[in-house]
Amino acid sequence: MVPTAGIFGIHSHTASLAVVLVLAVLAVIWLALVYYTWADARRRIADGVLVACATLAALFPFIGTLVYTIVRPPEYLEDVHERELEIEAAQARVDQLGMRACPHCSNAVEREFLRCPHCLQKLKDACVNCRKPLDGDWRICPYCETERELEPAAASSYRRQRARRDPQETMVFPPPSDLI
Repeated sequence: MVPTAGIFGIHSHTASLAVVLVLAVLAVIWLALVYYTWADARRRIADGVLVACATLAALFPFIGTLVYTIVRPPEYLEDVHERELEIEAAQARVDQLGMRACPHCSNAVEREFLRCPHCLQKLKDACVNCRKPLDGDWRICPYCETERELEPAAASSYRRQRARRDPQETMVFPPPSDLI
């Protein structure tokens, strides 16, 4: 009786069985790597097309998963979202404390500062009556109700801003006495 050749031309039944088992283990590992790539890509990549591309790349045995592991995003989507929430919470805490950044030098300044103590740039105007800080677009001091004196350039700028916000406010109507 002539022994039949097994896989890869191996005539020994034991050796042929060992080769088949090794190939089966390698196939299971390969399928596990494809699943790992798919699951990991879903946690790290928001775009479904990129997740599909990563999974298709993993179909190249072992090399695809290795390449994906090298080029994958470093953070999970949950971590990115959590970091963004922490940044927003920190910004809200800074806003509650009354701190903000100087638009000229980016150092921390309080809301009530008229000038930046670092770069000496003017941040706000002071009320002529109570000396409290006024925002640039305020026409009246909210603390003492003193009307703000605007320079001609600032007054026209203010009118242009108001016209952009609400065109009805800038329309000039004749006084009622002229209508008769």
